[in-house]
Amino acid sequence: MSEQDRVKAFTEFRQRMNERILAEDNQVVRRFFALDTQTYKDGALDLKTKELLGLVASMVLRCDDCISYHIAQCKEAGVNREEFFEAFSVALVVGGSIVIPHLRRGVDFLDQLEGQGIHAVPEHKHD
Repeated sequence: MSEQDRVKAFTEFRQRMNERILAEDNQVVRRFFALDTQTYKDGALDLKTKELLGLVASMVLRCDDCISYHIAQCKEAGVNREEFFEAFSVALVVGGSIVIPHLRRGVDFLDQLEGQGIHAVPEHKHD
């Protein structure tokens, strides 16, 4: 699978499944998705900072889908490569060496986004 195909497949699957999940009549799920959306809006902390926090937390929790999602959202929020690597360093210090495989995949995904000029998914609904 090409790099562009991987990013496209990730984005399409995520959107399709979010729509499918939100089509169910379950208020807990809907409220959680809404809470997630509200959490990442500008407030005392701006969107860019919140997405970087989400990225670090995702790396420490070792969730590759979440890492990819937050990398894409960070790109959309204007995070540059130096800022990414400072956030990656925080994740490594907090999470330890077990984060390294996730860092590798995260940097690969970032490289794909940058190399292909691909943009993140427009709406924010967590994985």
